[in-house]
Amino acid sequence: MQKSSITVSWLLALSLALAGCGEESSGSSGIGADASPAPGIEEDVPPNASELPKPVRQMMTLGNRQSEARFVDVMGDDGRQWQPYERAPEFTHMVALGNQAITISDGTRLFVKVTLPGFSKEEPAPGPFPVVLTQTSYNTSLGQYVPQIGGANEFLVKRGYAHVVVDVRGTGNSGGSWAAFDEREQQDYLEVLNWVVEQDWAQDRIGLEGISYLGITSVLTAQHSHPAVKAAFPIVPIGDGYRDIVFTGGNVNATFIPLWLGMVTGFGIIPAEMAAVDSEAFLKAIPERLYGALAGFQVPTVVKALTGESETAYDSDFWAVRSPLEGADKINVPTFIVGGLFDLFQRSEPLWFEQLSARVDTKLLIGPWDHIGAAGVGFMGGDGADQHGVPDLDTLRLQWFDEYVMGLDTDVKSQPDVTQYVLGLDEYDTTSHWPHPDMQAERFYLSPAEGLTRIGQMQPQAPEDVGTALVAQHLLNGLCSSSLNQWTAGLGGMLPLPCAQDNTFSEIAAAKYDLPAGEDGLYLNGPMQADLWVSTTAKDVQVSVRLDIVNPDGTTTPVTNGLMTAGLNSVDETRSRFVNGEMIQPWHTFRLEDTQPYESGEVRKVSVEIFPSSAFVPPGSSLRVSVNTSNIAQGLPPLLTALHSLLGVMTLHTGPETPSSVVLPVVPSAKLDAMQAP
Repeated sequence: MQKSSITVSWLLALSLALAGCGEESSGSSGIGADASPAPGIEEDVPPNASELPKPVRQMMTLGNRQSEARFVDVMGDDGRQWQPYERAPEFTHMVALGNQAITISDGTRLFVKVTLPGFSKEEPAPGPFPVVLTQTSYNTSLGQYVPQIGGANEFLVKRGYAHVVVDVRGTGNSGGSWAAFDEREQQDYLEVLNWVVEQDWAQDRIGLEGISYLGITSVLTAQHSHPAVKAAFPIVPIGDGYRDIVFTGGNVNATFIPLWLGMVTGFGIIPAEMAAVDSEAFLKAIPERLYGALAGFQVPTVVKALTGESETAYDSDFWAVRSPLEGADKINVPTFIVGGLFDLFQRSEPLWFEQLSARVDTKLLIGPWDHIGAAGVGFMGGDGADQHGVPDLDTLRLQWFDEYVMGLDTDVKSQPDVTQYVLGLDEYDTTSHWPHPDMQAERFYLSPAEGLTRIGQMQPQAPEDVGTALVAQHLLNGLCSSSLNQWTAGLGGMLPLPCAQDNTFSEIAAAKYDLPAGEDGLYLNGPMQADLWVSTTAKDVQVSVRLDIVNPDGTTTPVTNGLMTAGLNSVDETRSRFVNGEMIQPWHTFRLEDTQPYESGEVRKVSVEIFPSSAFVPPGSSLRVSVNTSNIAQGLPPLLTALHSLLGVMTLHTGPETPSSVVLPVVPSAKLDAMQAP
């Protein structure tokens, strides 16, 4: 009993870590969080406004809002530089309506919290209001204390938005069984939209928003093409459930995923507020939740993944349903994507921009964050973007919704389309597209080490001499590295471990190759790929590739990484990315029928997808590529594959017949904003 209590307490602490109290916190900070409403707003609302027809009420305050919205240009007259946006609060209070439930078509009841603007704690202002919709798996009862995981956003509500927060089925205070984005849950999203627009306090203008799970529900909800949905603002949304994190390179994530499944289960195990809405459902909820976790979705999914069961361990319809990018062409509303260079979904966040920008207004902001940092949480000291001239997320979201949901003229289209933090430069850079319009794919070949340095070089031509590097195969590589922080969503970074910030220790046994930056430096921006010729004394091998900046003092700055099980190296070139004739982002099929066990003595080319990043290697520094045989923080092979990989030795081959190489996304350094003359 004591152990269970400790577990639940720890999960609550984790929620605070994942959603903290930084810029997205709706009550503790931000422009005008406790300010008075704009002058004249209250007086312009007639005393009988609530009795007027809904369309009339909908238009009453639009003129006042438009006159209050303004830009403050702090970066000169360049229209593609960031300009902070301001609009003062119109209301003094948030007013929570009584807890409600939506009865879904299959009889399940979803728990709903509705918060409206007001001028006192007891009475909401007359509506209707444009609506912000958030759908969470982390329990709205906790969200009232930690808004990021499912609470009302005070910054938006005081500026005239109604905020609706829903517990998805089988979580929080809602009925039903949870199965993480399955088809039934996705159908619920549409029924929630229909319920919202039927409410007297709601305009038929809805913005979708949220972080992580809540951001994923936003993009999936947008795919229903409901006419009331006008915009989306997803923060760190997944794109491909299999490739992004759960089975990167065919390796199951054993750090974050079990933690996350336990967190959703723990947060929903006692639906505290359900009794007030549905007492009968409350009595059934706890045993149903426990049974569902043990026999329905959570535990069976983990067991199937670890044992290599085909539906889960290989790409299948199970993952297609849980890969929102597969339905990106159904999204027809302006979408602002926020990502992080070290986020759990680092791979897909720029892909979202690429998929959407040709059809709808789209913006992309990628910061130097892990999953927690992308929320701007207190443990990480806020999002930090505003220190570089980029507005905080509350302000960005307000401008996006003011333009597309509320219908104000905010000039949001003049803001930069793509904004990325550049590692090594430690500044944000803006451009018009992703991948960078001036990016070229350049292949650099690995050349064997000479002398006692044990560090090879990278060069533009394949080496004439044959070389080999031996790397022992075991599962513990990366245990203390930058990957520990990234693939625990940022929790690993809270430990005082120098090896989690500098990869020198984790690369001791790796094969390493350096590329000097040159006098102009080396600017990388986009996806990357390693084509490595490897053999193994075992039946399979996991190939881990890590990129770092080697600083003049010998320390390293992590950039990105990739992981690939060699036996799953089946590439579909029709879905892979080619730039100026070079494949730079392979698409592996990860189908059971495409597995290729190693034959004794076989030397095989393995194409490793290295997740996209943006980094500048300054003059005097070098780019390092290190090749190892595992990255436990990022992923472990399923049981049978692990047994096939143990106690082996991988040989990395270089030379004219086995030209191991990396393909890098090189952009001229002169294209960096910081490098351009004022």
